[in-house]
Amino acid sequence: MEQCFVGLDVSKAETSICVCDENGATVSAVKKVTDPDVICQALRNHGGSLRCAMLETSRMANWLYTELSDRGLPMVCIDTRQAHAVLSQMHNKTDANDAAILAELARTGFYRKVEVRSRVAQELPALLKAREVALKSRVNVENTIRGLLVSFGLRLPRHLHTYEERIRAILKDRPVLSKVILPLLELRTTALRQAAALSKEMMHHAKDDEACQRLMTIPGVGPVSALTFVATIDNPSRFPKSRSVGAYLGLAFRRYQSGDIDYGGRISRRGDPILRSRLYEAASRLLNRVKPGKGLELQRWARALKARASHKKAVVALARKLAVLMHAIWANGSTFQTKEP
Repeated sequence: MEQCFVGLDVSKAETSICVCDENGATVSAVKKVTDPDVICQALRNHGGSLRCAMLETSRMANWLYTELSDRGLPMVCIDTRQAHAVLSQMHNKTDANDAAILAELARTGFYRKVEVRSRVAQELPALLKAREVALKSRVNVENTIRGLLVSFGLRLPRHLHTYEERIRAILKDRPVLSKVILPLLELRTTALRQAAALSKEMMHHAKDDEACQRLMTIPGVGPVSALTFVATIDNPSRFPKSRSVGAYLGLAFRRYQSGDIDYGGRISRRGDPILRSRLYEAASRLLNRVKPGKGLELQRWARALKARASHKKAVVALARKLAVLMHAIWANGSTFQTKEP
C-alpha cells in the first residue's frame, strides 16, 4: 500500500489539511474545522497508509496533538522556527501552501521532532500562568495607584503598616479622588486573594509530588521553583545530558563563529520565560539569603564569580547550574547532598 504523509496548518477556527504520497504528489487538499473528530473523518480514506501527520508548535498544538494521537494518527510536532525557515521560502503565503510544505517535510524527514507535554504537564503550566497573571495584576494596580497619587502631589505615609491603611489614610477628606482609587484598591485585594488561592493549590501539588520534594532539598529552591521545573520539563529522559537543560531554557550564552570571528554574547532566552524567572529567583535567594554553610560550593562559586564580573552575571550563571543540578537529581532519583570540606 502506498504511504501517505499529512501536513496540518492549524488556526483557531480552521485547519488546512494536505495529503501527499511517497513521491510528493498531492493526493488531497482540504480545509476543515479545527476539531479532532472532523480532521480524523477527513483522513479516514488514508487511515491504513498514513505514515506521518505533522503540525508545528502553537497555542493549540499540545491539545490537537494529544487528541489526534489518542485517535490513532501518527503525529509529529516540529518547532515553529524550523517550519518558518522553510515556509518563508514560499512566494505566496497561504494556509494551503503551509500545509503542503509541512506534508513535504513529513515525507522527506527533514525535521527535528519536538516533545509534546503530557496532559498533566499541560494542566500544571496553566496553574502557573494563572498565578503569574494574578501577581502581575496586583503589581499593575499598585503602580497605577502610585502614579495617580503622585500626579496630585501625594505620597504614601510610612508610619502605617498595611498598604490598605496607607491608601485610606491619604484619601481621607478627598472624596473625588476616593471614588477613583478605592475601586482600584478593591481590585488589588481581589488579585491578592486569587494569587493566594492559586499559590495554595501549587503548594498542594508540590507536597504530593515526589520529584518536587527531592528538588526542594537544593538550597534556594522552594515549592514554586520545583513545581515550575517539573511542569515545564515534564519528562527528564527527554535530555540525555543534564547540561542540555541550560540551553533548552535559554540560559546558555549565544555564540557566533565565522572564519576568524568567534565571540559569545548574551544568553539566548529561547526557553520558557516563567521557569527562567523562577530559576533566577532561586539563584538570587541562594546567593544572597541562604546562610553560608558547610558544603555550599555553589554559593561560594557564585560569589567568586560576582567579585570578578557582576551580580547579574553571577545570578544567571548560578541559575543555569541550578537547572543542570535539578535535572540530574530528578533523573537519578537522588537528593542534594552537601560535601564535607
